[in-house]
Amino acid sequence: MAYPHAVAAPQLADANHDALIIIGDDFSSLADASLSQAISAQQAVDARIGKQVTLLVIDSKRVILAPTGPLNRDYDDVRRYFDAAKQGVLEAKASGSTQPAILLANVNQDSRYKHALEVAYLGACQALWQPLEAREYHGQAIEPVSQISLVGAGEAMSKALNAIAAGQYAARDLCGTEPERMAPPRFADYCVELFAGSKVSVEVISDINTIDKDYPMMSTVARASYAVERHHPRVVKLEYVPEGDVERTLMFVGKGLVYDTGGADLKVGGFMAGMSRDKGGAASVAGFMKSVADFAPKGVKVIAYLAVVRNSIGSDCFVPDEIITCREGVRVRIGNTDAEGRLAMGDLLSEMKDRALNEVNPELFTVATLTGHAARAMGPYSAYVENGPARAANVSRQIADLGDLWADGAEVSRSRREDYDFVKPRTLADDVLSSNNAPSAVTARGHQFPMAFLAIVGGLDKHGTESEKPLPYVHMDIAGSGVEGGDWQHGKPTAATVSSLFARYCL
Repeated sequence: MAYPHAVAAPQLADANHDALIIIGDDFSSLADASLSQAISAQQAVDARIGKQVTLLVIDSKRVILAPTGPLNRDYDDVRRYFDAAKQGVLEAKASGSTQPAILLANVNQDSRYKHALEVAYLGACQALWQPLEAREYHGQAIEPVSQISLVGAGEAMSKALNAIAAGQYAARDLCGTEPERMAPPRFADYCVELFAGSKVSVEVISDINTIDKDYPMMSTVARASYAVERHHPRVVKLEYVPEGDVERTLMFVGKGLVYDTGGADLKVGGFMAGMSRDKGGAASVAGFMKSVADFAPKGVKVIAYLAVVRNSIGSDCFVPDEIITCREGVRVRIGNTDAEGRLAMGDLLSEMKDRALNEVNPELFTVATLTGHAARAMGPYSAYVENGPARAANVSRQIADLGDLWADGAEVSRSRREDYDFVKPRTLADDVLSSNNAPSAVTARGHQFPMAFLAIVGGLDKHGTESEKPLPYVHMDIAGSGVEGGDWQHGKPTAATVSSLFARYCL
């Protein structure tokens, strides 16, 4: 992988660097007294220092000061370091640096910033990533920074950070590519290459007849794409089995809509632009698997199914009012063809549920750029909607709390009776409604009720807290957090959930 590798530098003298990026809210009291004096002398003649990113030359070496702004207010969080590092590393890159070092100006004792150095590195990696198509056209020279030394870090920290960075890099590649470069067969090819020679096994299902038979809802979504061979769907199955005993099993289903036209309910008024990023959920799941492959955590088994499909428009596209019998035997009435992600994932979730019954301490997740409501309700945060067993085990809360420490924020939502009422059948001809026909952003509980639908078609409604075999299940909607600034056409993918999942289950 071409991401800038983290290199441990316990002391500043250990750093092999051509630029020093200093991040903090105060640059007046550094451990290196001579460096502090030199900065103070510059500050006397440059009022920008401490207010914006500034490049200094001290003893013929580049020094970049990247201020975080205030850190002591109730609403400040570790993203102050993440954002400062992004600006600092871009200034270092612009100055010609290829091997910068990151130094925190002081160690903030607030527990919110216990991983500030690690987060700063991940922020720098976010800023430096360039789209896969750009690298293929211009060459790797557009990503000239090859390593980042972390002053104060040890080898164990750098190993973990390199695993996270590798996963996030892959997730950005998979999410951020245009619809032909990452059409379903090429998405699958990227995954095969990504995990070649690793501890993660890869199985790709490409036969249309198999997909029609085993995954009827995904087949329905893909139907209009069958006329174009390069758009044919793929199911990608990934599995990591640790050495030694398995203590916990993580089971993911990722939404990989490589392009979402909306289908018969066509996206109009400019809302189709950016829908090549509707594969962000599958991308983040694959990215997490890459982090797992590189780090090889003990005790944790991880299984992931990716529904990689294109929701095309054409004479054979599915339409509202169709009734599809899913893998669970549930009759699904289509409410809106632009609510296709839950259909693509549902049969895979059903299969995953069946596997979960024979796994050790399973926890199930769906990860998807699913609803505009999640973006409207939660802004730039992921939305975690959990069932009863997951709530009882604090699954979402633990991930979200760690996300706050790793610049991967989320809000926790509950699944309630209104969500199940919303998708209940209106006639005896069907068992569940996939969606209403209004935009989710203007629908009450628009990001919560899809989890109820997924629980029903996945068979997880039979595995609640009152059942003989409760199965914790969390639906992760990353529609608001999946790209920078909510700009689905141009914003960089964020690899949302990768670092918080890694922090929760691998560290």
